[in-house]
Amino acid sequence: MAEDIWLISGIPGSGKTSVSRALADRIPRSAHIEVDLLREMVVGGYLAPGQEPLAGSEAQLELGAQNAALLADSFRRRRFTPVVDDVILRLQLKRYRTALSDWPLRLVVLAPSVDVALERDRRRPEKHVAARFSHLDEELRTQMQGLGLWLDTSEMGIGETVEAIARRASEALLVRSS
Repeated sequence: MAEDIWLISGIPGSGKTSVSRALADRIPRSAHIEVDLLREMVVGGYLAPGQEPLAGSEAQLELGAQNAALLADSFRRRRFTPVVDDVILRLQLKRYRTALSDWPLRLVVLAPSVDVALERDRRRPEKHVAARFSHLDEELRTQMQGLGLWLDTSEMGIGETVEAIARRASEALLVRSS
């Protein structure tokens, strides 16, 4: 578990950041890479996901994944276990797999119901974006089905989710050919 790079995905409100932080806390030498924070490093010309012009917004999403992969590789080379939290669809997964081909990757998809994700989003004190991106649930389920460990966390707390990830870590390992 501590030898790999962890990719934690799910729609906004699914618990990616909280679960990623808690998983990293469980691993003795680890780093939590929150891709939203990397994207927000762009100051002049920042485009939120889905903002017009879409080509620019999509380029910034790609840049965030690219920077996360570079950072994950750097941490892993120094024997830290990176835990990356990002909304990962096929295109982003391809970028991570290419950039991190030296390392085993473990993918966990947090997949609570959309209603649960929306409620969690309403309760958090900071950003509220789940309603705007709830359509990603269908895309995630269509594009990523069969890859990694899928957890319906609708009825699970953070601790229970991390325990399930640890217990089922072998299911999260991505084979190189998929």
